[in-house]
Amino acid sequence: METLIKKANILIEALPYIQKLSGKLVVIKYGGNAMLNESLTQKILQDVTLLKYVGVHPVVVHGGGPEINKLLQALSIEPKFYNGLRITDADTMEVVQMVLTGKINKDITAKLNLLGGKAIGLCGKDANLIEVVKRPEKDGVDLGYVGDIVNINTRLIEFLAYDEYIPVIAPVGVGPDGMSYNINADTVAGEIAARLKAEKLMFLTDIDGIRGDPKDPATLIHQIGVDEIHKMIKDGSIEGGMIPKVLGCINSVEQGVNRTHILDGTIPHPILLEIFTDKGIGTMVVR
Repeated sequence: METLIKKANILIEALPYIQKLSGKLVVIKYGGNAMLNESLTQKILQDVTLLKYVGVHPVVVHGGGPEINKLLQALSIEPKFYNGLRITDADTMEVVQMVLTGKINKDITAKLNLLGGKAIGLCGKDANLIEVVKRPEKDGVDLGYVGDIVNINTRLIEFLAYDEYIPVIAPVGVGPDGMSYNINADTVAGEIAARLKAEKLMFLTDIDGIRGDPKDPATLIHQIGVDEIHKMIKDGSIEGGMIPKVLGCINSVEQGVNRTHILDGTIPHPILLEIFTDKGIGTMVVR
């Protein structure tokens, strides 16, 4: 009986959060190292499906860096990065599109559907969902087929998400020439959340959030403002792949997203732990 009462108390704790988020859009960026464990993947997708069933409208944006690197190495193409962004020549772009749109996107969609969700896989080339222009050179570095977002077809996302579907979006954009462009998935998630005026944006990654000392879990920062993030980027406390995540958070909160979070996607049910518990997890970025 005690176990049953504990379960009932958990549901009661979740009730006000369910009421607050019902009918709202939540953008979830899922990818990278958080995707490598099949058991954890199942639990994260259970979280997404549950959100839909309790009246929240999840939009999933996924990455796939480790899978892309794996195939590049198998093809004897060296992965190259600059400031956390992949340098994408023509051969690399073919691999990126193949992995993201042909494999990972459809795998996530199928798994959500098996759990009872009605997921629809999309990339930026579908109905011009994500229109981009080529990113200009910076510091003499040409990133190749890497795009800067100029427009997002929010109408399509809202049409699906506010209905019974779960959009699952791969970060491949379309240029004015019709060519495919690689976009950092964190940037895509941040821009989609901002333009949708989503209630929440959640980044699932492989660490527990932003730390004062990246190597020390005891220095986890539970809440941080935009100005402090800029200082940490400048002094090197935030670097590499974390930079696009925090910039996505900043872009979103400055454009009206109420809450943005960086969470550990390598623990079971991170979405439910953040959304439906009093304490929450990870780092919340605020204005």
